[in-house]
Amino acid sequence: MGGRVGGLSHKIYCETAGIKVSGGQKVKEGTVLTREGDVWKPGVNVRGRMHLSAACAGEVYFTKKRTKQGNRVTYVNVRPVGAVAKA
Repeated sequence: MGGRVGGLSHKIYCETAGIKVSGGQKVKEGTVLTREGDVWKPGVNVRGRMHLSAACAGEVYFTKKRTKQGNRVTYVNVRPVGAVAKA
């Protein structure tokens, strides 16, 4: 007799994993940006490796870059509140 009891916990957990904010959204310091994902990497003013969170209050934006192997990587960044927009 073995196995798992219930069977719904992994389905519920999968629904809560992923990106939590969209580009242009205002966030506070410590806000969770992503959960359990290798797709997103920490950029400017972002902490963490698998669970990314905001290191300061500001606006979220994304950048994409290619690695030496040719893979596309998405970086999650936070523009601080007092930062001046570049022209």
